[in-house]
Order: sequence, then C-alpha cells, then structure tokens
Amino acid sequence: MTRLRKDSVEQSRRNFLIGTVGGGLMMAFGPSIHALEVATGSAANQLSGKLFSPTVWFEIDTNGLIIVNVARAEMGQHVGTAIARIVADELGADWNKVEIKHVDTDPKWGYMVTGGSWSVFQSYVPMSQAGAAGRTVLIEAGAKLLGVAPADCKAENSMIVAGSKSISFADVVKNGKIDRVFSADELAEFKPKSPASRQLIAKPSQALDIPAKTNGSAKYGIDVELANMVYARPIIPPTRHGSSVKTVDDTDAKKVKGYQGYEILKDPSDTVQGWVTVLADTYYGAVKAGKAIKVSYDLGETANVSEQNIIDEGVSLAKDKSSGTLVVDKGDIAKTAEAAKTSLESVYSTSSALHFTLEPVNAAVEFKDGICHVHCGNQWQSLFLPVVAKAVGMPEDKVIIHQYYLGGGFGRRLAGDYMIPAALTAQAVGKPVKLVFTREDDTLFDCVRSPSVQQMNAYWDADQKLIGIEHGAAAGWPTLAMAPGFLPEGVNGKGKYDPFSISGADHWYTLENHRVRAINNTLAQKTFVPGWLRAVGPGWTGWAVESFMDEIAHEQKVDPIDFRLSLLDATGKNSGTAPVSVGGAKRLAKVLTEIRERSDWGRSLPKNQGLGIAISAGQEREMPTWGACVAHVEVDPKTGQVKVHKLTGILDCGTVVHPDGALAQTEGSMLWGLSLALFEGTAFEKGQVKDTNLNTYTPLRMNNVPELDISFVQNTEFPTGLGEPGLIAVAPAIANAIFNAVGARVRDLPIRPEAVLASMPS
Repeated sequence: MTRLRKDSVEQSRRNFLIGTVGGGLMMAFGPSIHALEVATGSAANQLSGKLFSPTVWFEIDTNGLIIVNVARAEMGQHVGTAIARIVADELGADWNKVEIKHVDTDPKWGYMVTGGSWSVFQSYVPMSQAGAAGRTVLIEAGAKLLGVAPADCKAENSMIVAGSKSISFADVVKNGKIDRVFSADELAEFKPKSPASRQLIAKPSQALDIPAKTNGSAKYGIDVELANMVYARPIIPPTRHGSSVKTVDDTDAKKVKGYQGYEILKDPSDTVQGWVTVLADTYYGAVKAGKAIKVSYDLGETANVSEQNIIDEGVSLAKDKSSGTLVVDKGDIAKTAEAAKTSLESVYSTSSALHFTLEPVNAAVEFKDGICHVHCGNQWQSLFLPVVAKAVGMPEDKVIIHQYYLGGGFGRRLAGDYMIPAALTAQAVGKPVKLVFTREDDTLFDCVRSPSVQQMNAYWDADQKLIGIEHGAAAGWPTLAMAPGFLPEGVNGKGKYDPFSISGADHWYTLENHRVRAINNTLAQKTFVPGWLRAVGPGWTGWAVESFMDEIAHEQKVDPIDFRLSLLDATGKNSGTAPVSVGGAKRLAKVLTEIRERSDWGRSLPKNQGLGIAISAGQEREMPTWGACVAHVEVDPKTGQVKVHKLTGILDCGTVVHPDGALAQTEGSMLWGLSLALFEGTAFEKGQVKDTNLNTYTPLRMNNVPELDISFVQNTEFPTGLGEPGLIAVAPAIANAIFNAVGARVRDLPIRPEAVLASMPS
C-alpha cells in the first residue's frame, strides 16, 4: 500500500499520446516530459514503437469497440466499470461498445496497487482528461471527414455529430489519420464535464464484469491450468519467523496415489522460513500427501506466544506516555493533564482478525524462455514482483505477474507472499507448479489484522470544559513488515510510524489540545506478519475514538450528536482543502445532521433497546469520505446477547461515479463492520492462530443480517473512495447503542455476550 501523496490527484508531468496504430486508435499516457527527448516526437511512432510508459490507456478498433485497459485488481468492487465510465463519459462513447481488460505487470502499465479505496479517487482526473483529449481528436478528425468545422461538432453515443451530418467513431478510426501529442500543460486544461453534461457518471448501470461472473467464464487465479503442471501444497511451519526444517519423513506420503515428492525451500528473500512443499499430480493428491508427511522443526522464538501476551504488551506500551511516535501534537497535552480538574481514562482493545477470502490464496508459476510467469490474483503487484525476482534470483524484468479476478481481497492480497513458495517450488522441480493453499493453510499463513490496545485520556478544567484528549495506539504494523520504505516521520521528527495503523486517530474534531502516539507492538511484529484488513487503521482506531467520544458526551451529560457537532466547527486544519476535502468538517457535520433526522434519533424505544451513533472520515485525512452510522440494537439482559435490528448509514463521497457499485460496496462494508463488531475474532496460541476454518471462526451469518438503510449525499464534489468507509463507524455505533440500551460500556472487539453482562450495572 503506497503512501498517498497530494500529487496523486494532480496532473502528472507526462504527455498524452493519441495515434493511429495498426488500423486502430490508441491513446496512452507517455513518459515523463523530462525523461526522454523522444517524448516530443510523433505520437503514432511512439505508440507503435512502444516508447511509452502509461499507467492507464485505452483504444478504439475499426468496429468502434472501446477497450479500457485496467491496472487495478477486480475483487468484487467493479473497479473496471467505474474507471471505464469516467473515460467513456468524457469520450462521448456508447456504453454498449465499451469493454474492460485487466492487464499484467508489463512496466508500460506503471505502478500497480489496488487498495485504500484509491482506485476511482486517483483515476478520476487523469482518466477524465484522457477521455476529453480523445474526444477532441475524434471531433477534429470527424469534422475533417464531414467537411465541417470542429466547433460545430459534438461527440455522443460513439458518433461525431454536426447538425444533420454524423460519422461513427469506427469510421473515424478507419478513415482518419490521427497523430497528436498533448503536453502535460495542455492536458491539464481539460476539466471534467460539468454534472449537467454527464451521460454516464453518477447514472445507474450494470457492472461490465457481472456477466462473466454469473455465466462462469470469469477466470480467477485458482482456475489457472498450465500445460504439464504439477500441484503443490505447503506445509506451514509452527512459527511465521525463525523455524527451520530438521527432518522430513514422507513414508506415509509415498502411499498416496500421484505423490511426486517434496521440496525443502530455501528463500533468498526470507519471505518463507522453514517451508516444505508437497507435490502430486492432482490437487487432492497434494492435499492428502500434505496430511501424511511428517516434518520436524527447530522452532522460532515465538512458538509459545499467546494473544494475551500480545495484548499485555500493548497495554504496557500504550500506558507508557513516552512510547511510540507522535502523529498529532497540538497544544501542550502534558500541561493540560497536569492542570486538569477532572479526567477520564479508558482502554480499548481488538482481537486478532482474519481475512477468510472465499478463494484461498494460490499461485501457478512457470519458467519459460527465460521468464518467470506468475499467475494469480493480487492487489499490489508492484510491491511483490521484486520480491519474487529476489527469491528466484532473476532480474525484475524477467518476472511477469499475470492478473486474474480475485475471489476476495480485503487487503490480504496486498501481500503477494503466496507467490514465493510457488515460484521456488517450480524452479526447484523444473516444471510448472500450481500451489493451492487449503482453507487451514490459508488461515495459518494469513497476514492477520493485529490485536490492538488503545489508551484514551480526556481532561476537563474547573468549569467542566473539555480541554484535551490523548490517544496512544499499539499494534503490529503492516507497512513496517512489508513496505518499510513508506513509513513517514513523526511530527517531531523523532521516529517513524505506520500511517495505515493510526489513520482515523487524526480525526476532524477540533480540540484545543490533542496528542496521538502510534506505537509498534514489537511482540506482535515478530510473531506474525501484520496485514491490512478492509478499513485498515480506522477499522480499529475509529472503534476507540468514537466509543470514547460517546463516553465523554455522557460524562458531560450532553446528547452524543450535539456533542460531536460542537467539535465539528471546520476551523484550522479541519477546514478542508481543494479539491479533495472542500468544506472540511462542515461536510461531516452535515452528514451527522442528516442522519439524526433519517434515523429518528431520540425517539422512545422499548426496554433494553437503544440507538447509538458514530462517525468517520474514511481511511485517510488526505481522502476523506464523510460518514455516519446509527445502530438500533436490542440486548437480552439475561444472556448479554446483542441483536442489531437496523443500521442506518449516510456517506458523502463527493460525486458517486457508479451508483450501483457504490451501494454494493457500502452494503458489504457495513455488514463486515457488523461482523467484526459482534462475531469475528481469533486468538494466538503457541505462536499461531487457533481458528483455522469457519466452523470455529464465525463471521456474520444470514440470520443476523439487519435492515440496512444506506444513502449518499448528492453533490458534485471530487469523488473519494468507498471500499473502506462504510465499515468504520459500525462497531462503535453498536457499542454506543448497547450502552444506551442497558448501560453496559463495552471496550473490547468483538463484543461478546459475557462482556456485555459483565459491564451491565448491577
């Protein structure tokens, strides 16, 4: 997951090339205008000679088919449809003539990562400009063929129209000779269409990938078949780090039909340690042989680490006010704490959480003609391609990752660690290898969302005015484990931190004194590889922030919505900036005001029922999606069982590019938020997670799905992400509703019935 930079939504310094190539029209972002002199040459020559390095590009063939090449991973979020609609709307295309194609890791596609709700957010401006530039040259060429002035033409439904005259995009491509280079400055002059002019953006449509997914033609990584391949299954060692193989006894494995032996892997990239892979001519043979083979190990140092050990370490770290890296340091929190007349301290925790994607991780690898071909679904190809290259001892330009649909990503496939044992095994046996993890293998190898501990302190003066909040958050850091180069410096320049393990704590409430510490739990870090899970940092930092804000509101005897509104004044850093966060905290206040009315906040409810509120600003301040959730719950006072009757959610994500996809994304994320709130959680025992399948790890089931009321603020602001935001406010809204229902303040996720009972006033 890359560090999101301000320039990711601004015009990059590259040319845009449009040229007739091989009978079709190709449009591409060219190399940096400072990089190559060739960038000033003919667009057609550059394109035909492949002297370009676009991140996104599209083409129109002589039948008028528009192919939008998508470098983002498709894992159920319909990202290709959203990106294609941006292009097609600006281009003036007939949507029925648009197709999408997911691409491999050829360097021409640029940096490849799909996560953080960034896809539409980062693509909107460049794709809009690309579509507008394409429309311009099509109009110019079409006007010439029609014998009219370009100013008299418009592009609509894949036609260039001038009064009663018209010509199709297909005929323009067939008969026109197009060769045009737009400089970066010229491209920047193209602004996205006005909302009134849009034909596709923000309009209902079916996602382009739905037919393939419903008729069975969609191809996932697990579907890959290579000629003469063998199957492999990994034997997961007792610890993620430090274990080494002592002996392997395959006596019983040899009795399995089709068994072809085993490999003890030596990994120069150090991604997998103490690994054995078992080979067979069928998947089932590999699974059976894997169960039969016996491996003994010298164990890594974390072989006896438990969940409680990790939590205890987190409690100790969070309590120590000198620990961690300062991320927010407004005012003087030390002086505030010393001068405070009263204070409130609460500690929140979350358990280890697993991904459990429907498709277990897998990879098929083939070495052919000096190239290492990796076939799988992945979210961050550009991060793990160099790791594969290091593991197999080949140059990076000799490794290609071929992309497929993902049967679930949720952050798990931001790591490409599962490619490594497949590549090493294929290299060792000299044959194509398809390595498929069983559900249990997949779980033991998961990049777990780290257990976390957060200490919250609030301070009041003698007049009972809130004067400061202090927040320390301790957890394992995914970015430290997988992409340490992306760790930024703290605000005081004394140490680095993982932004994706603290975002959400740098909230949009205005506080006179506010301090946030990001703390790496080193025991968690060496026990497993911490991973990104949908909603990333705010999925658990928001739990503490919004639950604690509710505690403060009740301490002050103020309505929780009124209290939050009093702090959302959009002053200082919370005022927002163009183009992404125009309006700042006022947008969040508007969402909060709207949800008060929509949920009928404050209405009388039956005994043991309550409403709870929580808000969020998406995954990152640099890309805020303003949201609020109201949960309506009922608590059984005898058992502590919590039933969620309804979740009401309102989101302001700016322009909703693909409404159907936006709704689907939000439905899924809110239900996962509910699942993590009440049902999902595992624990480490002897260095590994104890729950390895869905018989004991129990996500939300259909009979616990509540009524959902989801709506979007309608505006024309810059589009921001929707993959993560719906999840963030759900758990604290449920916890706050539990308090309003029965007076139980729960501070640990998942919320277990016994914890509710223990917290109820006697």
